[in-house]
Amino acid sequence: MGFTIGISRGIRDIRPGSRRRGRGSEGTAVAEYTGLWGWDVVPGARAAAGTCSCGRAGCRAPGAHPLDFAPEIPAGAPLDDVSEIWAEYPGAAMMLPVGRAFDVIEVAEPAGCRALARLERMGLPVGPVAATPDGRAQFFVAPGAAAVLPELLYRMGWDDPAALDLHGLGPGTHITAPSSDRGGRGPVRWLRSPALDAVPRPPEARLVLGTLAYVVHRSQT
Repeated sequence: MGFTIGISRGIRDIRPGSRRRGRGSEGTAVAEYTGLWGWDVVPGARAAAGTCSCGRAGCRAPGAHPLDFAPEIPAGAPLDDVSEIWAEYPGAAMMLPVGRAFDVIEVAEPAGCRALARLERMGLPVGPVAATPDGRAQFFVAPGAAAVLPELLYRMGWDDPAALDLHGLGPGTHITAPSSDRGGRGPVRWLRSPALDAVPRPPEARLVLGTLAYVVHRSQT
């Protein structure tokens, strides 16, 4: 309980829009993810003018991948440990491994915003939803969704799931956490912020997938 209270007090220092973070507030931002939401975090590369801080020539994902040499910070790590580790990587992007606490269903942001509004009007369970600076909306759903996404869509009557601009992200992938910069294009932001009563149990994909597929299909026609 004390850890949660301490992190909550630090949230005001890490809201999107703050101009600059010190090392202490960077550690607090990471600890919000590991402590409040129970997600692992790994330091990620940053990009400027198309050049990635990883130092590899021809990097395929500048500023949008974990640093190979950086340790992963596990969920539940004490605040002091988080701050100490993150101080070794000042300015690193916060990256979240997918396929553990959640999978991700990704769609175009305009369609995602319409689907989110529709899901909330219908009273359906919705987990966190992030928006990337390159125009994608990322819906957090229960782990395992990415592997069965084409099958779920087919069962729902979509004969050609591959034709939909709707993609699942699962184990082996990472997403950039709000409010870190992604690829030098700007910060990732929340369309729907995490909530303490919902984050440990992201919704099953089938509960949101029908609405997402319908809205995405309408936006493509």
